[in-house]
Amino acid sequence: MNGTVTVIDKGTVRVHSYMAPDDSLNVTTQLIETPARIVAVDGQYALGYADEVVAYAKGLGKPIDRLIITHAHPDHFHGAARFAAPVHALPAVRDQIAAQGDGRDPSGTVIPAADIAPTVEITPGTEVIDGVPFVFEAHSGGEAADQLVVKLPEQGVLVAQDLVYHDIHLFLGDNDIDGWRQALDALAAEQSYDTVLAGHGLPAGPEVFADLRRYLADARELLGDDGEAYKKAILERYPSYGGAFIIDIANRYLYGAQDA
Repeated sequence: MNGTVTVIDKGTVRVHSYMAPDDSLNVTTQLIETPARIVAVDGQYALGYADEVVAYAKGLGKPIDRLIITHAHPDHFHGAARFAAPVHALPAVRDQIAAQGDGRDPSGTVIPAADIAPTVEITPGTEVIDGVPFVFEAHSGGEAADQLVVKLPEQGVLVAQDLVYHDIHLFLGDNDIDGWRQALDALAAEQSYDTVLAGHGLPAGPEVFADLRRYLADARELLGDDGEAYKKAILERYPSYGGAFIIDIANRYLYGAQDA
């Protein structure tokens, strides 16, 4: 296996957190294993890694009930069709995915928009799936314009996805540090969650919120009018973090063509 799987045992629920390798931005898919089925959250960027997740899920011997897409960044939904399950998303996320049209895998394979389009609308609130309460919350602003957070209150599991990165450089392309900070404050205020699942990086505990606040404060200090200078400065401040290429992607949005 090229990716890394972390298994978290919560009694009747087990979480299998798959993190892709560095060449696919350490993006994650969460496989939430209930007594009789699997709820998958986010569908990977590279089709090969989506296939790896699906093969792992099949090894658990339970059907994939659904694939939930948390937000409209391609690294979280390009592999959706590989899961062969209904694709669920917030209406805003569904519309943002549709507006992007066809995608393209890193291998060059075209990914038709119709193959990955969410077909089931998520309404914020609580849904009991296979006897397990899932709480769906919509958040606006931060890493993406609209994002879904999934909570498992009985298990103390917070599926934060791209509102949380763990030891990975942040994508700041939406230029919304204030919105991100507000979202983190809201999530951190609920202290009953001891497991925090990140959209990039390995699972974490609630201490990750302080780390993210510090990174966002440093980014605010270091961001100027030169993308390469910012990249150099943030890499020096966080030398152990992965995902340096995420800075390059964000810089294209923040600074334009000056950045490679």
